[in-house]
Amino acid sequence: MLVVLPFAVAFANGPTAASTPIPRPAASASIVANDNRTPAGTLAGKVLTVHLEARAGIWRPEGPKGAGLAVAAWAESGKPLTNPGPLLRVAQGNTVHATVRNTLDRTLVVTGLSATHATGDTLMLAPGASREVSFVAGTPGTYFYTARSASASNESDTQLNGAIVIDAAGVAPSPDRVFVMSWWFTIDEKSPSGLGRGTMAINGLSWPHTERIDLTQGDSVRWRVVNLTASDHPMHLHGFYFQVQRKGDGVVDTAYTADQRRMAVTEVLDPGQTMSMAWVPARPGNWIFHCHYAGHLGEAASLDTKMGAMDEMGMMQHASDRPHQMYGLVLGLRVKPKGPQVAAAADARPIRLLVRQKPGVYGNHAGYAFVLGGTKDAADAAALPAPPGPTLVLQKDQRVAITIVNQTKDRAAVHWHGIELESFPDGVPGWSGANKEILPSVGPGDSITVRFTPPRVGTFMYHSHFNEDHQITGGLYGAIVVVEKGRTALAENDRLLFFSSAGPTTNVVFGPYTPTMLNGAVQPEPMELRAGTTYRFRMIDMTGDLHTIVDLLDGDTHLNWRAVAKDGADLPPSQATVRPAKLQMDPGEIYDFEFTPQQAGTYTLRFGPEDTPPDPSLPKKANVVVRVR
Repeated sequence: MLVVLPFAVAFANGPTAASTPIPRPAASASIVANDNRTPAGTLAGKVLTVHLEARAGIWRPEGPKGAGLAVAAWAESGKPLTNPGPLLRVAQGNTVHATVRNTLDRTLVVTGLSATHATGDTLMLAPGASREVSFVAGTPGTYFYTARSASASNESDTQLNGAIVIDAAGVAPSPDRVFVMSWWFTIDEKSPSGLGRGTMAINGLSWPHTERIDLTQGDSVRWRVVNLTASDHPMHLHGFYFQVQRKGDGVVDTAYTADQRRMAVTEVLDPGQTMSMAWVPARPGNWIFHCHYAGHLGEAASLDTKMGAMDEMGMMQHASDRPHQMYGLVLGLRVKPKGPQVAAAADARPIRLLVRQKPGVYGNHAGYAFVLGGTKDAADAAALPAPPGPTLVLQKDQRVAITIVNQTKDRAAVHWHGIELESFPDGVPGWSGANKEILPSVGPGDSITVRFTPPRVGTFMYHSHFNEDHQITGGLYGAIVVVEKGRTALAENDRLLFFSSAGPTTNVVFGPYTPTMLNGAVQPEPMELRAGTTYRFRMIDMTGDLHTIVDLLDGDTHLNWRAVAKDGADLPPSQATVRPAKLQMDPGEIYDFEFTPQQAGTYTLRFGPEDTPPDPSLPKKANVVVRVR
């Protein structure tokens, strides 16, 4: 969710010595975006020496014409302020010797500059003071350092962050990239949204100003992603799977063995968590990597939004550089083709998908729906079926031609989530495609046909990729199940469990948050199963800005199920294990489980957001009766 939570991650070594304060720079000094390509400091032998300063400056996450924010940031001595702070990169066993200076008017608690990176190792710096710290780089991995006011942290402290990378000893550093996520928000109790202004950034910039990542088809891509916000972020890669190779919490970074690594298109990063991922861009074109919370790439993450409403003057000032009305945590990827490209088959199965809208379905908010062409609802222009949209059962290796017909008053675009496809139909208007062939959004009363060939069997989904914060929470989502060639329907024992939000949440800080639905119902009908029969639960989360906890219970005891797939990709045998039937899902995640009820009885499927400790702004969890006969 977008709620700004207290966030203090602590580290560091104790102080060793003080040095002479320097004059404080003017607060108008510009803060430069740091792409984390160039390590800080000077390496002599096995000692990295670096001089860090915390200074005040002006940060412009939305480009040189965008709003300026007065915040504190890190810099190397004598060099410009950067966001994130200077990258500390060193080999295991080398010593980091850092001089840390505080030029701010408040005492700082600096964390992360120690061998343990532990929250108990903190460095206190009074205004104008400096200290020296030394530590030996330990276990290889991704870590970070940060600072907060010792009295009361506020939004001006939120950019005092930097990454630490420890490489294996005796091995040349891998050609990876480091991406640090941060945010800045003010709270306004008088605002309908609960927010004053806010932004979210990757390496100091917010979409559409984030760095464009240029790759070549077939490259081996390795990224390190660091979440230094106070919210979890389900990070989603369009068009490709990535392999999760490491996860860390800033203190311990765990390398996964070959049988522990999993393929995903969406991976959740909790506050203070790090991830190392690897993937191969197998197809050319433009793609994106982004947070899948609708609000984290919506208007609320733009500094042009004030008290929940778009500032038209701000939009006019630098609207021309927005190829899509996304904001916040989005990276644009451009993959250059390599060698001859295989032509797609000409034959395609035609599918017609209507996009509809009706005002006032969720209070003052419109409701939206996908309607399958050729159905009774399609013939009734007033019909607005309850979400999710129709399940699209597609066949592996059979090309489809899907015509999207926009019958709303808004523009429309559809993303085929998790499908490995060509860039143009991927669904991001103004971006998907390449060169002069860029996917447009579909205007009211207009249509477009996109073609793709699903290459693997599995569970996927489709959803709006325009005005996501309203269209997705308003109902524009549905399931895709890809089956083997020759099949035309789901298996008898398949059970689709689609979790979503019952409309947009107006106040994203104080709530109340809209209820979580299962298959379009806040309180679903009982589920009927047979003892001794194995069912495949295809579970999809498309809530707006809340995660979903799912429990399958016998009284207060969890039943068991077997994990079989993540994001449409089959799990390796080492991960396809029987485990207690409890799961936390974030928007954009898909899981498949097999469940075999052992005996007749009445059980409970419980779903909803985390409610411990109780929070009256959150919707209550719902209980679904599961009858086994």
